[in-house]
Amino acid sequence: MSAEFRAAAGAVNGQCPTFLHLETLQVNLGDLCNLSCGHCHHAASPRGVRIMGREVMERVVAFLARHPGLTLDITGGSPEMNPDFRPFVETTGGLAGRRIVRSNLTIALEPGMEWLPDFYRRQGLVVMASLPCYEKDNVDKQRGEGVFNRSIQALRLLNEQGYGKELELHLVHNPANSALSGAREVLEEHYRGELLRRFGISFNHLHCMNNAPVGRFRDHLERKGTYRRYIEQLAENFNAGATERIMCRTLISVGWDGALYNCDFNLAAALPLRRPDGSPYDITDIDEVMVRGSSILMADHCFSCTAGQGSGCGGGRELSDGVALTLAAREPERSFQH
Repeated sequence: MSAEFRAAAGAVNGQCPTFLHLETLQVNLGDLCNLSCGHCHHAASPRGVRIMGREVMERVVAFLARHPGLTLDITGGSPEMNPDFRPFVETTGGLAGRRIVRSNLTIALEPGMEWLPDFYRRQGLVVMASLPCYEKDNVDKQRGEGVFNRSIQALRLLNEQGYGKELELHLVHNPANSALSGAREVLEEHYRGELLRRFGISFNHLHCMNNAPVGRFRDHLERKGTYRRYIEQLAENFNAGATERIMCRTLISVGWDGALYNCDFNLAAALPLRRPDGSPYDITDIDEVMVRGSSILMADHCFSCTAGQGSGCGGGRELSDGVALTLAAREPERSFQH
């Protein structure tokens, strides 16, 4: 079915299945995490062992020094749990035009990690925080008992540091089970109103992600016997308007071991970029792969980025209000329940 996605993307614009130019270097610091979320495409957990070492980080820093002004997108797992997270962030200061840390929020409440909110502020990091829903039961079902209340506590700490005001705090929504994400504008209004009214929390923007059928979420679908139906649902809701802005056109992802990928989902699916001899490209070869017009590796999970309103949490362009409202009206028929 991956050929079907390439064909669908190519029909929108013949250049869609190809790399455009590099805007964002995404660096995955490993699969170590204090949570074990049901939708995690990396199946990250406290037992994670794929952890980026300092040698790979030094190569990333060297690349950023040669290409100043890019966006650095730091992810995991919980990237903050990498033992070299702090020196890596400090070393990249001044090299990237914008630095994003993707946080699960609760990490800031773990023993010994209380320094994180202040560190984010002093380093000028953009915080992209996962909060699947503004309702406690929905979050705890996906992420574990008590996670919602701890997330709210962490958001308050970030607000105290100026996040959600003069510093950027973005929230990331993902739907439960096999539903597709609703319209971003509508959901953002609900999030903003509920979080402010009930908890006094403010944030800048909401980003919406469909659950990618890889990692732990794919395992869940296969146990239920609904994996193929979910892929079909994604394909049936293909949105041409979301296709030209898929993140893999302007992003390269660096895995924990330095291997290169078109995106973090391909990393989770073990689909590295490869040399003509079949060996995977490494961070030292990155100049060879960020070539305009080079082919993007695509698979079934790519449909999650273009289904419904599409997925996007990199601060890029969103769909127009008209498209968003049309999708909001269609939301009930786009949900597939187990």
